[in-house]
Amino acid sequence: MKPIEKLDLKEHIASKEKKQRYVNRLFETIAARYDFFTAFMSYGMDRGWKREMIRMLKLEGSEATLDIACGTGDITFMTAAQLTTGRAVGLDITQAMLRIAERKRRERDIANLCFHRGDIMHLPFADQTFDCVTGGYALRNVPDLAGGLTEIKRVLRPGGCLLSLDFGHPPNQLYRRAYLHYLTIVGSMAGLMMHGDADTYRYIPETLKLYPGQRSVRQMMDAAGFVDTGFREFGGGIMAINYGTKPR
Repeated sequence: MKPIEKLDLKEHIASKEKKQRYVNRLFETIAARYDFFTAFMSYGMDRGWKREMIRMLKLEGSEATLDIACGTGDITFMTAAQLTTGRAVGLDITQAMLRIAERKRRERDIANLCFHRGDIMHLPFADQTFDCVTGGYALRNVPDLAGGLTEIKRVLRPGGCLLSLDFGHPPNQLYRRAYLHYLTIVGSMAGLMMHGDADTYRYIPETLKLYPGQRSVRQMMDAAGFVDTGFREFGGGIMAINYGTKPR
């Protein structure tokens, strides 16, 4: 696997203008091993967190759903399985991820979902298109979180909900430092072994240092006009699902 073009990690993720370029190239590089890495880094708990997010949606079966930064489609497929007359849409900016997701869709012969290539900051959908929007490790990767929330709210129907699963900020500072240290060491080793570049997965703890975390994301959702906001934590706050609803 060819390593990502060497770009300065901290310089790019700290810049709204440069972050998207770094993210695009990174995920093109890791797409083939993304499923393995997420399971490896989470000790297999990743799918359980995603299943819990689907349960929190309380789908009736007729909804139109959007999964942003869908990657290889885990959450999109889980959502589609809960729909009878509804339809699930997965969106990602990385073509390599979408190729894998589409291959899975064909192999499983699933008709009530589709995948689109697109940018969270400029969603290619009309206003009030979806009943719910999900994201797994999505909001942490957008170059402008406040702008991304506004765009998500635009495509939601009144009463529609947003649920976002992502790495969190544990309230215990000692635990948080140990957790970031673990991500840095293990991510660096995995990047070197799988891609020849320690920065490949060190991206996660570095973006997490800049990500506002579940409490501040809730405040940003409030500021964006969502109501009934909150979050559910796992592992003492190392992971969290933020949620909120577009007013009716």
